[in-house]
Order: sequence, then C-alpha cells, then structure tokens
Amino acid sequence: MSMNNRNRGKNTGDDTLFGSEKQVNKLKLAVEDMKYLLTREYPEKAASDLVGNRYRLKTRQIQALRGASASAVQLHNRELKHLEASDLNGKTIYLDGFNVLILLESLLSEAYIFEGLDGCIRDLSGVHGTYKRVNQTLKAMELVAAFHQKNQIQKLVWIFDKPVSNSGRIKQSILEFAEQHQLNWEADLQYNPDKFLAESSELIISSDAWILDHCKEWFNLIGYLITEENIAVNLIKTK
Repeated sequence: MSMNNRNRGKNTGDDTLFGSEKQVNKLKLAVEDMKYLLTREYPEKAASDLVGNRYRLKTRQIQALRGASASAVQLHNRELKHLEASDLNGKTIYLDGFNVLILLESLLSEAYIFEGLDGCIRDLSGVHGTYKRVNQTLKAMELVAAFHQKNQIQKLVWIFDKPVSNSGRIKQSILEFAEQHQLNWEADLQYNPDKFLAESSELIISSDAWILDHCKEWFNLIGYLITEENIAVNLIKTK
C-alpha cells in the first residue's frame, strides 16, 4: 500500500476549542455535570444537549464531552474489568483494529486526545466509510509490536470492520508487518466488530465505551503506550 502524504492531526479551530486553560477547565466542569446526569439515568443525548447549552460548547467540544463522560455505575464496572500490564503475560488479546490504529495515528499527529473519567484515551477522529493510511500508520504498528514483545503476549488478533472501504488492505498490511517482524498476529474482518469484541471471552483492547461496558475484560493500551514509550502528546485530562 502506498504511503499517502497525510496526517490525522488537529482540525482547524481545535486550538481555540482545547488549547487554553480556560477551555480545558470548562470541559472538566462539563464532564462533571455530565457524569451527574448520566448517573441519574438521563439519556446521553439529552444530557449532552443540556450540558452543552449550559457551557455553550461547540460541536467538537460536545464530542469530547461524550467521549470522556460515564455514569458512576459504568465507571465502577469498567474498573472491575480493567487489567494491568502485569496481567498480560501469555494472553491472547483482541484489538479493536480501527479504534487502536486511528487513535495512535491521531496522537502521533499531535491531534488533541482526551483522558476520560474511566482513564481511557479517546480522540475526535473516526472512520467514515473509508480508512486511509497516513504517515503515522507504520509507527502505530511499531508501538503495538513493542507492547506485544515487552509484555510477552501470546497472540494479538486485530479485528476490523468489514464494511469499511480498505479494511482488507489494512488487514493485509498488518499481516505482512507481523510476518516481517516475526510476531504472532492475526487479523480478521467482521461485519459487526463491536458486538464480536463485546461477546468475546478474550481480553479486549478498545476505547469504545459500549465495548468496555459489555466485554469480559480490557486493557488500556493507549494510556500504557503514552507512559511506557514516553510519547509527547496533546493530552487533555478531564478530571
């Protein structure tokens, strides 16, 4: 696959929305209010509309708010299922392929990323029907490989969305990279990867809130890599 001259960095205006202490403090207050409402079982959209109006948040700020927030019950349940790096030796791990790759590409492109109340790292990117490789894709794979080798993982299985254009090509790239570096990796295409991962009996790596709420156990790979590999990132903590 050709390496395209593109990044997955900041949107125009992101510095205005997230680049000042004033805006970050406003987001933290909004997340606190959002948790209060979600804990009292307000629907997510109604809660984010209410909080967004109160703090006069823009669309991307509301997106960050939703990603960072969770109810007290959700936070407790996710914490119970979260494993530490010391627990990973010899395990088979399923990765939410596009979730992991795009998040790593974003933080390596100096986009703003957000640490939610659950400690999980999220960004404002996403797959909109088509995945396009960027300059940071290879580095993202190398970071996952370093994680695999340092923690003596038995096997990593990358799960990608089959309906997304180019999913077959990135699957092939992952397998070729694994062969070159003698890594025990597999890659699979699923029509409904969220459901597949949530119902798996294996350890999951994803920052998708729905998957974290329904899976058996999970690991915070992105948070681990930022610390372990000492990656310089534009990280906004929301608590």
